[in-house]
Amino acid sequence: MPRKRPVIIGVTGGSGSGKTSVSHAIFDQLHGHSILMLEQDSYYRDQSEMTLEQRAKVNYDHPNAFDTDLLIAQLSDLSQWKAIDKPVYDYSISTRSEEIERVEPKEVIILEGIFILTDPKLRDLLDIKVFVDTDDDIRIIRRIQRDMKDRGRTLQSIIDQYLRTVKPMYHQFIEPTKRYADVIVPEGAENKVAIDLLVTKIRDIIRVAQN
Repeated sequence: MPRKRPVIIGVTGGSGSGKTSVSHAIFDQLHGHSILMLEQDSYYRDQSEMTLEQRAKVNYDHPNAFDTDLLIAQLSDLSQWKAIDKPVYDYSISTRSEEIERVEPKEVIILEGIFILTDPKLRDLLDIKVFVDTDDDIRIIRRIQRDMKDRGRTLQSIIDQYLRTVKPMYHQFIEPTKRYADVIVPEGAENKVAIDLLVTKIRDIIRVAQN
C-alpha cells in the first residue's frame, strides 16, 4: 500500500517572536517519530551575481527576498517521500554557499519561517499552521541579542534595520497572516500549556494518518 503523506506543521511569527524555540519544543516532544526541521531562511534567493554592496541594500524582510517557488517544490517533493537537495545560506556573505544539504523525507516535517503563511500555495501544503504572537518590544530585544552574539552585528545596525524594514514589513506582511493560523501561541516557547496542547493534537493527527 502507498505510504501516508507526511504531516507538515508550519510555525511562523515575526523575527524574534520565539517561533524557532516553539519549533524545537515541538520537535523535542515528538520523540519516537521520524521528524525533520526545515527553515525558510535556507531559501533566501541566490545573490551570487551581486556585489556585497548590492546585497547590503536588499530588503531581507520582504517576501520577495525568498525563493518561495523552490521551497514549495522541495516541500512538495518531501510530502511525496522524495529526498531534496536543500540550499545552504551563508549570512556572512548574504547569499547561498556552494554547499547543499541532502534531506530525506520524514513522517513529520516542521517548516519554520516568517513568511510561510503569505503564499496560498505554500499554505495549502501545511496541515497545521501555528502563529507565534509576541510583543514588538520583546522581539526587538531578542533580535538584538541574537544578531550581536551570533552574527557579529553592531547595535546601531540592528536598530537601523529594525526601524527601516523589520517592523514595517512585519505589520504589512506577517501580522496579517495571523488570520490563517489554526493555533496562535502567545509568549512563544514559554507558553508550556499551548505547546503541550499543540503536541497532543499533532500526535492525534499522526495516529490517524498512520492508520
